[in-house]
Amino acid sequence: MTQSERHRPEIVVGLVATPPDHPARVAGRVTAELARVLRERVSADVRWTVREGWGEVAPRRDGGAEALLDDLARRRTDDRWDVAICLTDLPLHAGRAPLVAQTSGRRYVGMISLPALGLRQMRSVRAAVPDLVGQLLADAADHRVPAAETTRRLPAVRRMIDGADAGERRYVASGLIGRARLLTGMVRANRPGRALLGLSKLLVGAFGTAAFALTTDTIWQMGDALGGLRLAVIMVLGLGGLVAWLIVAHDLWEKPSRETPAELARLFNLGTILTLSLATAVSYVVLFAGTVLVGALLIDTSVFEQVLQRPVHASDYVSLAWITSSLATVGGAIGSGLENENTVRAAAYGYHPHPGGWQDEKSRERSSGAS
Repeated sequence: MTQSERHRPEIVVGLVATPPDHPARVAGRVTAELARVLRERVSADVRWTVREGWGEVAPRRDGGAEALLDDLARRRTDDRWDVAICLTDLPLHAGRAPLVAQTSGRRYVGMISLPALGLRQMRSVRAAVPDLVGQLLADAADHRVPAAETTRRLPAVRRMIDGADAGERRYVASGLIGRARLLTGMVRANRPGRALLGLSKLLVGAFGTAAFALTTDTIWQMGDALGGLRLAVIMVLGLGGLVAWLIVAHDLWEKPSRETPAELARLFNLGTILTLSLATAVSYVVLFAGTVLVGALLIDTSVFEQVLQRPVHASDYVSLAWITSSLATVGGAIGSGLENENTVRAAAYGYHPHPGGWQDEKSRERSSGAS
């Protein structure tokens, strides 16, 4: 640290992630560059210090943004931060519009709802956090930084709503586009790739079922007899049945309760369905490609023609792989019952396993019941 830097006023910014899952990964990547960005976009006459933390800053399910900001303000006071920003994957609303961010100049705290940012969350957070810090300090009339409006660059925000108290601001997205962005952001935060990797036994079971089905000429005849529309319907029913089986067999469905409002439970369930649907669709594509390859290697064209009693083309192998893959998803559903419980439950939006604390309500009930 140079002599000139020592004489600059210091502002400590706390960046908190809750729960310590996807938000913690975003916070970790932003923290490394936040001090530099604050110098460039807020004030170069301040020595910026960034602290990173995680933990149970606010109730996971009830209380909304106000409860989160209250607990964040206590955390800021306890840790002696000047300003605190919280990143959360909790989908929040202001009225009927998705809430992107909220700040409180009185409490020197702000929060960002990652799902409301859509798919490009990392890029949006990098732009939003410095703006919120600058706005908080401006609302608090902090003499260490210039009193300039900086939140004009907040991403995904359609309008700002001022609260009853000075410096209380809510930044909301548009209705229809904002809800679509919120849902895609929930899927992004839920990491569908993790669900895909976690269902490896399901895919192995489906491959086994498909390989066995390819050895029966009845399946060959079914693939030849069914048209594209009926094959598509069978595929959709198979994938839909697999998603439903995963939700029921592993108790992934959120029920409204005292701690989980009905609207939040609906969003959690929709996020879970979309995540599982995306993961199973990708699994189906992998299964289909593998079945086409195995079918081409296993079934000789002359034998295939003898069963169908006509010349065979490449489209016949595609149709055979299509019906076989659709039927094999049923076998995959049975195999999913062998998956590790925590691995499958990670696809549920309301479930955030962590060795230090964040557990969903159902996990706590199971733990207390087991003891």
